[in-house]
Amino acid sequence: MGLVYKKFFGLRANPFSVSPDPRYLFLTRHAEEALACLMYGVESRKGFVLLTGEVGTGKTTLINKLLELLRPQQVATAFIFNPNLTVPQFLDYMMTDFGIPCESKSKSQILIRFYDWLLAHHRAGGNAVLIVDEAQNLSEELLEEIRLFTNVETSEQKLLQIVLSGQPELEQKIKQPQLRQLRQRVAVRARTYPLSAAETKIYVGQRLRIAGSNGEQIFDPESLEAIWRHSNGIPRVVNQICEHCLVSAFVDQQREVKVSMVDTVARDLDLDDGNSSPLMPPPASVAPDSKPGMIEMLKTSTQLTERLRDSESESPKKEKL
Repeated sequence: MGLVYKKFFGLRANPFSVSPDPRYLFLTRHAEEALACLMYGVESRKGFVLLTGEVGTGKTTLINKLLELLRPQQVATAFIFNPNLTVPQFLDYMMTDFGIPCESKSKSQILIRFYDWLLAHHRAGGNAVLIVDEAQNLSEELLEEIRLFTNVETSEQKLLQIVLSGQPELEQKIKQPQLRQLRQRVAVRARTYPLSAAETKIYVGQRLRIAGSNGEQIFDPESLEAIWRHSNGIPRVVNQICEHCLVSAFVDQQREVKVSMVDTVARDLDLDDGNSSPLMPPPASVAPDSKPGMIEMLKTSTQLTERLRDSESESPKKEKL
């Protein structure tokens, strides 16, 4: 069915897959700032970086984009996307993803091997990043183990950068008194937000364009407004609505999605009627002097935008992100 509807609408790929594909990263002002904060935290070797946001607002897509940007550099990465692990399981997963061989299963031997590797990698001019997704599910014991990783440092730099990504509950979790040492070490905080109505329209159009659309209107303006209302601007829900609308339009042999179809799909997906209170909107950008390091982050944001543009110009086959 999916292949047929893509042909029907002249698309090369599924534009609304819920997979966190960095090709489809939609850089709103706040998403760009969040990505700049992540890059700044890693490249400046700040130690702990916190990324939080509501479910479906693009955290994992940002993480995948971060990994893509770090790949050409001398940065070793480990990405743990299932944190429901015991401490031994976590250490084993981390070592494997970093590509660090260790025959011993002893915790002390694993840590010695890991710390020796970090020092050697640093002396060779490299950086190392540990990324943990869904970090709100980490146990307090595991969070404390992760905190202790940052004790390995030179007099000037952290040898391991740690990105904790999770839902807003993560922020509440690290406010617990027993985790105050970890909270004090968070040097950079980034956040994802829902899309505005205007951003939702651009978001849908961009994903269609990247998937091969020739620019012919598929969603009329009223349907896009309805998609935003029903989704509350959550990108993952926008994708779900749009995907079901394209399938329905294909079945009905309609080239354009109307608002009535969006309302029907929203009911089928058991979404609200568009009249409930939307999620808290994103704040205005923080003034450069109102947050430590913000000037550097804004510089990073500018450099990041230039880097993305350079990447596009070097790869003419890639669509604009």
